[in-house]
Amino acid sequence: MYDAHSKGISYAHGFFLLIGLWVLGFFAGGALSIPVWVAMTGKGLMSMSTELFSPENVNAIRVIQVVTTATTFFLPAVITAFIINRKPAKLLRFTMRFNYSQLVLAMGIMLCAALAAAALADLNKWIPLPQRAAEYFQTLEDNYSSQVEAITNIRTFGDYIISLIMVALLPAIFEETFFRGGMQNLLTRWLDRPWLAILLTSFIFSAIHLSYYGFFARVCLGLVLGLIFYYSRSLWLSIAAHFFNNALAVTQMYVLIRQGKAPREALEETYPVWWGILGAVLLCVLLVRFKKVSAQAVKKYTPPEDKALEEKWIA
Repeated sequence: MYDAHSKGISYAHGFFLLIGLWVLGFFAGGALSIPVWVAMTGKGLMSMSTELFSPENVNAIRVIQVVTTATTFFLPAVITAFIINRKPAKLLRFTMRFNYSQLVLAMGIMLCAALAAAALADLNKWIPLPQRAAEYFQTLEDNYSSQVEAITNIRTFGDYIISLIMVALLPAIFEETFFRGGMQNLLTRWLDRPWLAILLTSFIFSAIHLSYYGFFARVCLGLVLGLIFYYSRSLWLSIAAHFFNNALAVTQMYVLIRQGKAPREALEETYPVWWGILGAVLLCVLLVRFKKVSAQAVKKYTPPEDKALEEKWIA
C-alpha cells in the first residue's frame, strides 16, 4: 500500500530500513558519547565505565542521554520517512490536528494506565525465577535505576525542571517518533492489521528498555500509547501522553525526595493492587470515549485528498 506522496518504496522495505538505521544509530550514539564525555568531564574513555553515573558528572550524563536517544530513535525514524516519502512529517503524523477534548482524555488515559502498569509491575515480581536469572534481571534493574537517578539528580526546583525536560519531554518526542510514528505506523500500513502492529510495537518498546521487572508495565503503556496514536492519527497526542506519564514519575520522585526519602527509595515506590484494578476499569471507559471523540476529529481534520487512505487505515 502506498499514499500519494510515496517515493515507490514499500512500507515493508521502509520498516526494515528503519530497523537497520536503528542498529546504526545505536552504535553511532555510543560512539558520539565518547567525545561528549571527554569534552565535558576532562576525563579519559576508561573512566566512563566506573564514573558514568557519579553525581558530579550529571551534566555530561544528561547530554549523553540526549545525544544517544536522539541518534538511536529520533533520527532513524526521520531519515526513513525522508527516504520513502515526499512529505515525511505527514507520514510520521506530525501534521494531524487534534482538539482539547482528545488531549484531556489522553492525559486521563495515561493516569489510569500508570495505575494499571504499577499493578502489572508487581505481577512481574510474583513470577518465580531461577536464582541466576533473578540476579541478572535485578542487576539490569539496578543499572536502570542508577541511570535514572543520575540523570534526574533532583535536589532543587531547578533540577526538577531540568529533569522534566531530560527525562520526560525529550524521551517522549524521540521514542514516540520512532515507535509510534515510525515502527507502528509502518507495520500498520504494511501488515494491514492495526492491532498486530500495536502489539508487536508494544513488546519491542518494552524489551528495548531492558527491564524484566517492568516488562509487563511497559507493554501496557506501549499498548495505550499505540491506541492513542492509532485512534487519533496524531503523533503529537501520543507524545503528549508519553510526556505526561514521564512527568508524573519525575514529579513523584521530586515530592518524595522533598519529604526526605532517598532517590532510589522514591524510584521503588509501589501502590496497592486494587489501585491497578480501578485504573484498568477506568482506562477501558476512557479509551472507548477517546475512540469516539477521535473518530469525529479525524473526520473533521483530514484533508479531502487523504480521505480514502484514512478509511483504509481505520478499517
